[in-house]
Formats: sequence, structure tokens, C-alpha cells
Amino acid sequence: MISKRFVLTFPPAQTGEPIMYNLIRKYDIMVNIVKADISPGKIGHLVMEMTGQSKMLREGMAYIRQQKVECEPIDKKIYYDHEKCIHCGACTSVCFAGALSMNNDTAELLFEPEKCVVCELCLKSCPLKLFSIDID
Repeated sequence: MISKRFVLTFPPAQTGEPIMYNLIRKYDIMVNIVKADISPGKIGHLVMEMTGQSKMLREGMAYIRQQKVECEPIDKKIYYDHEKCIHCGACTSVCFAGALSMNNDTAELLFEPEKCVVCELCLKSCPLKLFSIDID
């Protein structure tokens, strides 16, 4: 079993199709939705992690593309230098995925990489430039 993250972009006509259901049922793929912005009749965006056998993931991605949905793998990861952080919280204000937050008890920055959608906004917002990108 392998896991991969993807950004899916749905054209307005496809936002009502049961694509996730079909991935689970027909291709035996576990789907973890990380972030979603999908409304009927509008362009939709979905960040998700798919876990399954390599062959089934390939077939599932082919199915998604047959549905006229763009499926782009997320091949990057964000790294953060915790040791140098001054915990100002500037990065939390731009992190729409909720990967960056402030601990209310300790007033320290919390980074949850599993929530990160690699939008790269934290790179620009950090005054000390403590965030970097690693490409797999």
C-alpha cells in the first residue's frame, strides 16, 4: 500500500458526480480529504490523500482524468526550523489549511505537516524565513 496526496480541480459540470464514492468502491482506494472547496455549478478544488495498491491508484487517477477532473500530485513538502522560531504567529494568519496554529497554553507555534497543502504562503509571511520547500 502506498499513499499519495493530490490536488483535484473539478470543472463546474463535474461537481455533482460521485467520483470519491467510485474511487472507494471500484478501485479499493482509501480517501482522506484534507481540504475541500466544492459547490454545485462552480469550479471545485479538493486536496486529498489516496492510499491503495499502486496499480489501483494508477487506475483511479485515470478514472478521475476520464471524468475531466485535473489530478495533480503534491510532490513538495514544507519544512520549518522550529529552533529559530520566535513564535510571532505571522504565518498562522495566512495558513487556510490549519497546519499552522498557536498553542494557547504555551504561546508557541504548532506545525502539523499532515494538514499542509503546500500553498507556500508561509514562506512569504515568515519574517525570519524559517519555512522551506523540499521536493520529493
